[in-house]
Amino acid sequence: MELTELTKRLCSLPGPSGFEEAVFDWAAEYLRPIADEIHTDSLGNLLAIKRCGQPDAKLVMLDAHLDEIGFIVTGAQDGFLTFDMLGGVDHRMLPAREVRVLSDPPLFGVIDTMPPHLLEAEETGKTIPADKLFIDVGLTQEEALKAAPPGTPVVYASGCDELCAGQLCGKALDDRACAAIIIKAFETLADKPLNVDLGCQLSTQEEVGRRGAAVGAWNAAPDIALVVDVTHAKTPDGKEALCEGRKGAAIGVGPNLNRAVTRELFRIAEEQGIAHQTEPLPGDSGTNAAAIQISRQGVATGLVSLPLKYMHTPVETVWTEDMIAIEELLIAYVEEAEV
Repeated sequence: MELTELTKRLCSLPGPSGFEEAVFDWAAEYLRPIADEIHTDSLGNLLAIKRCGQPDAKLVMLDAHLDEIGFIVTGAQDGFLTFDMLGGVDHRMLPAREVRVLSDPPLFGVIDTMPPHLLEAEETGKTIPADKLFIDVGLTQEEALKAAPPGTPVVYASGCDELCAGQLCGKALDDRACAAIIIKAFETLADKPLNVDLGCQLSTQEEVGRRGAAVGAWNAAPDIALVVDVTHAKTPDGKEALCEGRKGAAIGVGPNLNRAVTRELFRIAEEQGIAHQTEPLPGDSGTNAAAIQISRQGVATGLVSLPLKYMHTPVETVWTEDMIAIEELLIAYVEEAEV
């Protein structure tokens, strides 16, 4: 499956933090024919391993998280579902938004919104708090509580579509676009002679505290980890310091990251003409790298980020040429690895 189609497929599947089963099951089936080993753990992380065949080989692990932001049903009022957040949801996005309630069977719903005709002048232009909003699934109070009881997860109903200039737009591109990248890199490298064992970790619960990566890294015990996540891309209303789309892989630099790994990423990108840019990260990177770096006795960790517009919205947007640049960089790094 091509990178774009793989990304679209991953984005189409529901997988909010703590409820990632559907997307993880699909990814496991995709990786099973490629990998020598498939492992899962109590937090639901998926680790695919390709052995190089050399004794005492070191393990280089690629990591991306598969969970997405979402919601959880907390009750019902007059048949309208009440809800809370799973991850960093932007409240401005919610009124009149289409959602998918992950009941059995799933329900289509809309988040209520007051039409402008009924608003007072001072109410226009204000963000409505989430606890004042409800999900309308068209049911009575009794039917709603039976169909979608408290604890039922919810995701945005959008999928992933193509914009002009090779851009993909939709929900869950944070971090499904990066998951697609490492899956494709793993698939390509599986047919190549390597000097290291290769791991592909698809981790859970990043959006609620990087819990999956912490447990997954402890179990995998990699020697080197390359984390792939999204970063903020510059838009006309954004800050000057943000990374730019169509400028390639954003290589992180900072205390969260191993200097030798970072220098090697830059060297390979420059020598092989892979488009790249620098992302200064003065502290915690805000990614799984922070959890993996301090796992066990410490892991030499690098971070390669994908510029993304409109993070944590249903219309996240990335450039496929940046995705390809990251895939090329990961493949080149692992091919040259001799730890």
